Amino acid sequence: MEKIKAFFKSDRFAEIFRFGIAGGLGFIVDYGILFTFTEFLKINYLISSGISFTVSVIVNYIICIIWVFKDAKKNDNKTVILFIGSSLIGLLINQFLMWFLVEKLSIYYMFSKIISTIIVMIWNYLAKRKAVVG
Repeated sequence: MEKIKAFFKSDRFAEIFRFGIAGGLGFIVDYGILFTFTEFLKINYLISSGISFTVSVIVNYIICIIWVFKDAKKNDNKTVILFIGSSLIGLLINQFLMWFLVEKLSIYYMFSKIISTIIVMIWNYLAKRKAVVG
């Protein structure tokens, strides 16, 4: 029980909490652009999903560097490359899941986005923490 209490008071828990908030903001951007582009601009959901994911990654990167990872290595080329690389892998995971869930399992694209976001979020935390903290 003491280990659990200590975890909730730790810097790591605070970091995970901030990452969750940043992810929530990124999700709002991602989901909003996906819906707007698909429903109002009539862009195919996979193209909309790629665009919305990319914009949310940029927003997320800025928030992560400024607020989430307090000991982030700022303006380090290696950090930026690792962050972008992990984001590209996240994009591939997102696009595959969107295609598979919509086309093969016939799940509505907006619900598919929620499922894919949860899976990509786990990847993102692990990969981006490694990218910006080391």
